[in-house]
Amino acid sequence: MIQLKTIDELRLMKQSAQLVSKTLGMLAKEIKPGITTLYLDKLAHDFIKDHGAEPAFLGYGGFPYSLCISPNEQVVHGFPSKEEIKEGDVLSVDCGAVLNGFVGDHAYTFEIGEVKPEAKKLLKVAKESLYKGIEQCIRGKRIGDISHAIQAHCEKEGYGVVRELVGHGVGRQMHEDPQVPNYGRQGSGKVIKDGLTIAIEPMINLGTEKVKFHNDGWTVTTLDNQPSAHFEHDVAVINGKPVLLSTFQYIYDALGIESDEEKAFQLDF
Repeated sequence: MIQLKTIDELRLMKQSAQLVSKTLGMLAKEIKPGITTLYLDKLAHDFIKDHGAEPAFLGYGGFPYSLCISPNEQVVHGFPSKEEIKEGDVLSVDCGAVLNGFVGDHAYTFEIGEVKPEAKKLLKVAKESLYKGIEQCIRGKRIGDISHAIQAHCEKEGYGVVRELVGHGVGRQMHEDPQVPNYGRQGSGKVIKDGLTIAIEPMINLGTEKVKFHNDGWTVTTLDNQPSAHFEHDVAVINGKPVLLSTFQYIYDALGIESDEEKAFQLDF
């Protein structure tokens, strides 16, 4: 059952999402060759706790860390480790926090130094597809319109759109209804209404869409071991239109990136 949120609940959700955004921005300053992903996990854990929140991932379904960190061919749900980040890696960092009873859930894939041109293009198109999906998050449309927009944008570039893992509703629980696949038919699925809150998260592979689930019960990699990209925003529908609860701006500030990609989806409320 879809839990539509009141404006007061949406204000609290935005605080949760923004804390995750700030955490990713803090991490962006630290991500470089030679550091370990376990170090990033500790930084994120302490930052979230210091801001009066709890890491949403830690202990969720038995997950043992505060971040999902997935380099290169890892799609999602990777374990932080003592392995050092290397020049040319791409690194998906997925973070969650519980604040005021609501979950923020938000991800970004970072370029580590100079990455290969094909990886750079993959990340660009995957992030573009996230906003293509957000554009469809309009009252009266359907979830399938979001899904189709993401799929069409990525598949026209020849990329694989992961089927087994999907976006989702978010609120007091990290995973709520509805599911939000990154592939689908226009006009299909649940009707979008005011108060809907969803985490839209394209998971896009350079090669095949097929993935492998590992024996640790969490890690997912591409079947052909080519790189994958993962971007995620928390989105609400307010007055019939999509509004971002999360932001990449803290990341961009840390990395010196200029972008107006979020401008159309911002609202003070």
